[in-house]
Amino acid sequence: MLPISSSAHLVLLPWLFGFTDPGLAFDVALHVGTLVAVVGYFWREWVDMAVSLVKLAHERKVTSQSQKLALLLVLASVPGAIVGFLLEDYAESIFRSPLLVATALVVMGSVLWYADHHDKGAKKFDQITKLDSLKIGLAQALAIVPGVSRSGATMTTGLFLGIDRADAAKFSFMMSAPIIAGAALLKVSEISTEMLTSGVFLTAMISAVASSLFAIGFLLRFVRKHNFNVFVYYRFLLAGIVLVTFLMRR
Repeated sequence: MLPISSSAHLVLLPWLFGFTDPGLAFDVALHVGTLVAVVGYFWREWVDMAVSLVKLAHERKVTSQSQKLALLLVLASVPGAIVGFLLEDYAESIFRSPLLVATALVVMGSVLWYADHHDKGAKKFDQITKLDSLKIGLAQALAIVPGVSRSGATMTTGLFLGIDRADAAKFSFMMSAPIIAGAALLKVSEISTEMLTSGVFLTAMISAVASSLFAIGFLLRFVRKHNFNVFVYYRFLLAGIVLVTFLMRR
């Protein structure tokens, strides 16, 4: 949930330390845990949207901010869903190259730094438009490459669009729910009931819920008073470690 790319860490840590790939059940558990955290943290907004969508089905006209938000989240999810479907095979192979991940960490970190230091920060959460939502959704699609960071790409785009830091972060977190849910549903059909009820799955899911709740709360508070520099520097440091390790292993 932090703009440092969790997918990059899932690729790099086993490569750096020789860990065994924890497998598909672990991956699904992380998706489910993160989804639970996003829905739980913003539960009031999700309930309001659910109620407003029922009204929208009858009235067939957008009359509330909750209805608008629901439609914006759907719109923002479309590019990521299309790209994920088309490039899924690449995401599991070519895109997992440590050097590519390191490059993505540096490039996206640099773009985040630039956007953050040229932040206008005038547009609030309820002023996000359909076009804004689509642009942020297109940025989310880039996160299929580990190292880009879904939250990093979407928050960066929000900053470029003049959205307030905290509101860009909130929209980024909320728009992650549909895409995470979709990814989890696609993968859960590939694992057995025994794997779903295993200790590895349950432990990973609980850990993902706890860490994601912490990350959401921390970042929403942090960005109200601070910039993203610490995350940018961390991305550069991690990329540097990957490059040095790669050269030493040659």
